[in-house]
Amino acid sequence: MSDVVTAAPMTAKDFATDQEVRWCPGCGDYSILAQVQKVMPTIGVPRENIVIISGIGCSSRFPYYMNTYGMHSIHGRATAIASGLKASRPELSVWIVTGDGDGLSIGGNHTIHLLRRNFNVNILLFNNQIYGLTKGQYSPTSEENKVTKSTPMGSIDHPFNPLALAMGADATFVARTMDRDPKHLQAMLVRANQHQGSSFLEIYQNCNIFNDGAFEIFTEKGSKPQETLFLEQGKPLVFGAGSDKGIRLDGFTPKVVTLGDGFSADDCWIHDEKDIYKAQILTRIFEDPKIEGHLPRPFGVFYQHERPCYEEVMAMQLEEALSRKKPDLDALLRGREVWTIS
Repeated sequence: MSDVVTAAPMTAKDFATDQEVRWCPGCGDYSILAQVQKVMPTIGVPRENIVIISGIGCSSRFPYYMNTYGMHSIHGRATAIASGLKASRPELSVWIVTGDGDGLSIGGNHTIHLLRRNFNVNILLFNNQIYGLTKGQYSPTSEENKVTKSTPMGSIDHPFNPLALAMGADATFVARTMDRDPKHLQAMLVRANQHQGSSFLEIYQNCNIFNDGAFEIFTEKGSKPQETLFLEQGKPLVFGAGSDKGIRLDGFTPKVVTLGDGFSADDCWIHDEKDIYKAQILTRIFEDPKIEGHLPRPFGVFYQHERPCYEEVMAMQLEEALSRKKPDLDALLRGREVWTIS
């Protein structure tokens, strides 16, 4: 009887390369890389079938540090390259790593069209509200009046709301997490991978050199309970250090209530990931946290919907075309608009 050799289960170390990780010490990208490497062994996909595609920016060094196939492409075009790869090799697990500048500025048009087409890929958008690689210019997500090297008197641009943008492009999976909550980040990576279609995961990522503390109010122990709202399917929207606050809908307007003061958790808004209308309200809870009376910032899966993936429909169309007994090339070239001139 021959001995059967069973391969050892893969670990995070199997997904790390021998390349020196070259980000600034303290950068939030280190945490994101660590969580991705921890999650990859659990998704059940061989390394040779995983591809990481990036554009340009600090986040776009990612393929060098992942022991999978990958491509460090050009500015803003990672989504376009990933679309072509997925169309030609639909069996691959394709991950797009991009930043708020790369994915929402020069690459913004590609991003929205990938989402509407619904390729079965995962977009990880690192949002640090600044251009880090090119040394601190304001980005499409920088807040108004942001003073940077390119806006010394303060930015007059109105910033993008990335998740509202994704919803507007009919994305089928929209979620938000942060670099300094490793467990939640891992959970969102798993959920994104499980989704069949384009998953758009915004990750708040601290740039400690050019925009340090941009999301501090959502990550620090002293403020996080009051400033964050973690969404869970089928559960009420409750937050606060002692889960003493809740959110109710007054018509279409979310309102904060104090639990025990005439309200209980049963009176609060129950989260439903399938509800596209309420998901759009949630993406609009985006006020400046410095404004008095603001609502807590939501994190988690805002919306998830199943619809056919682009590459699947394309394959069906090709199969139908090839199944025809006698393809008529002349008829195809003529098209449907034919005139007879007497």
